[in-house]
Amino acid sequence: MHGKREDVLLHACCAPCATHVIDVLSRTYAVSVLFYNPNIQPEEEYSRRIRSMKKLCDLTKTELFVLQDDLTLWDSHMHGLEAEPEGGRRCGLCFEIRLRRTAEFAVVRGFEIFSTTLTVSPHKSTQLIQAIGKRQAFSSGLHFIADDFKQQDGFRKSCLLSREYGLYRQSYCGCRFSLRQKDNGTEKRS
Repeated sequence: MHGKREDVLLHACCAPCATHVIDVLSRTYAVSVLFYNPNIQPEEEYSRRIRSMKKLCDLTKTELFVLQDDLTLWDSHMHGLEAEPEGGRRCGLCFEIRLRRTAEFAVVRGFEIFSTTLTVSPHKSTQLIQAIGKRQAFSSGLHFIADDFKQQDGFRKSCLLSREYGLYRQSYCGCRFSLRQKDNGTEKRS
C-alpha cells in the first residue's frame, strides 16, 4: 500500500449518524460518502437531511455522492408492508434496497470496500444490517465493513458531534410510515 489508505464507500442514512462513523473510518480509510435514502419523506425533510449531509462533508472534507431514485420505486417495494411496526419486515427491505444500491454504486465507481452508518442507531438491528451488507458484498465481489458503530459509545458520540457541528437532527427514521408512527407516539427514534 506504500502509505496510501484504501478507499471505502460509506452509505450514510443521515449526517448525525455519519459524524461518528466518518471519524472512526477516516483513521484507517479514505472515506467517500453515498447519500442514498429513497425512504426519506416528505420532500422538505429530504432537503433538510441532504443540506445537513453536505454541511458535514464540507466540514470533514469528505467526498459526497448523492443518488436519487423515483420515490414510486421505493413505494412499490413497500406495498403491503405499510402497517408493519418500526423494526419489522419493512425496515429490513428498506435496508436491503439501500445497501444493494450502495454495492452497485461501489462497483461502478471502483470501490472495493463499503459500509453503512445504519448500525450507529440503537433502534436498528445491527445483526440484520450486517447480514444484508455481507450478502450484498458477497454478490458484488466487495468487502463490507460490518462494524457495530454504536459500540464504545458511538451513538452518544454521534449526538455530541452533530451538536458540535450544528447539524439538523431528525426526530424519526425517514419514511412516511415511521413519521405516522412518530405522530401517533409509537415510533422508536432513529
